[in-house]
Amino acid sequence: QVHLVESGGGLVQAGGSLRLSCAASGSIVSINNMGWYRQAPGKQRELVAGITGSGSANYAGSVKGRFTISRDNAKNTAYLQMNSLKPEDTAVYYCNAAIRGAGVSFFIEYWGQGTQVTVSS
Repeated sequence: QVHLVESGGGLVQAGGSLRLSCAASGSIVSINNMGWYRQAPGKQRELVAGITGSGSANYAGSVKGRFTISRDNAKNTAYLQMNSLKPEDTAVYYCNAAIRGAGVSFFIEYWGQGTQVTVSS
């Protein structure tokens, strides 16, 4: 069994910062790409930022320059540092990862349960 658990969400004023964490646990052999998605009420889930196993990152245009994704491979954890937050960043943020578990020869996509980020104006 493999699980992804997000943490770090909360309520913050516009212009503030939050740091999200996504920890993968279980019988993990390898983790490939990891990413953060978000879904606001009435909107589709969208990619916020992604990072490859080697550390190459990509960002949605709306967060570029404000958000930074990183990962600690030794801890099987990804992070999303969010600065200069805006009310339009309010959403449930989900972690996503491609993980190869013990006894499995291919990568499976896993999702976390989501963490709420609310930015007040």
